[in-house]
Amino acid sequence: MSFVPSRPVAYACLALSMSLVGSYVALSKPLAAAFPVFLLAWLRFGIGGLAMAHWLRKPANEPPMTPRTRRLLFLESFLGNFLFSICMLFGVSLTSAVSAGVIMAAIPATVALLSWLFLRERIAGRTWAAIALAATGIGLLAFAQPQPQPRNGAAAAADLAWLGNLLVFGAVLCEAAYAVIGKALTGALGPKRITSLINLWGFALVTPFGLYAARGFDFAAVAPSSWLLLVFYALAASIWTVWLWMTGLKVVPASQAGVFTAMLPVSAAAVGVLVLGEQLGLMQVLAFAAALAGVLLATVRAPSPASA
Repeated sequence: MSFVPSRPVAYACLALSMSLVGSYVALSKPLAAAFPVFLLAWLRFGIGGLAMAHWLRKPANEPPMTPRTRRLLFLESFLGNFLFSICMLFGVSLTSAVSAGVIMAAIPATVALLSWLFLRERIAGRTWAAIALAATGIGLLAFAQPQPQPRNGAAAAADLAWLGNLLVFGAVLCEAAYAVIGKALTGALGPKRITSLINLWGFALVTPFGLYAARGFDFAAVAPSSWLLLVFYALAASIWTVWLWMTGLKVVPASQAGVFTAMLPVSAAAVGVLVLGEQLGLMQVLAFAAALAGVLLATVRAPSPASA
């Protein structure tokens, strides 16, 4: 029997999923320095696949997959796993963290718009207000971050900042599509099956690039701490965050769930302060308050659900 969470549990799953995404995005910086991007992605999908191989088995009560469900599974993995990772990693390398953070503030609104366009979900006024608060919080957080120090090749990188911004916006579209397609998939498959199948697709998509990147790579030179961090990254990115997100989407509309993407940059900033030793100023505090207020506004039920 498929587990259907209560609404408060679903909200907690969505918030925890995006918080984990933010944490592993922040902690993946040393991994990106230790592994080539495509090799890192390949190892992530491989480790995740081994950990949840038993989830691939079709439950007895699951109906046969339709061609539409198969197409949605492929798109969910291609957009939400493969393209999102590539766009974000390469995009941030070409633009500033401030610019990337501001662009990522568009995720909740993009999710709501795609939900309205493709799922025909009605967007309530409270949800729009929550989206505005979340975007405000993330924008404040981004503007409060210090600009990176100039390094060798900074001038050349500045010339490609427009491309980096474009790639980050591509990641925004991928993340929004991930939320919307995931809502459609939860009506046909359980969260565990979705998680394992889109990870399998991700592994297949990145394998040619991963094998090429592995040629001549000195695996023995990787520090043990990097291997441990890689295992956390693989389990969090491939299993925990996806399962939590799909579980929450079983009862929460995609447009409302999109507000919880505000937890991604908030969590990343918190990891930066608590783990990486970055300073927390007044602007960051205001950003946290605005983003969390948006989440509360989206999750606390109004007296009249029909109000918009």
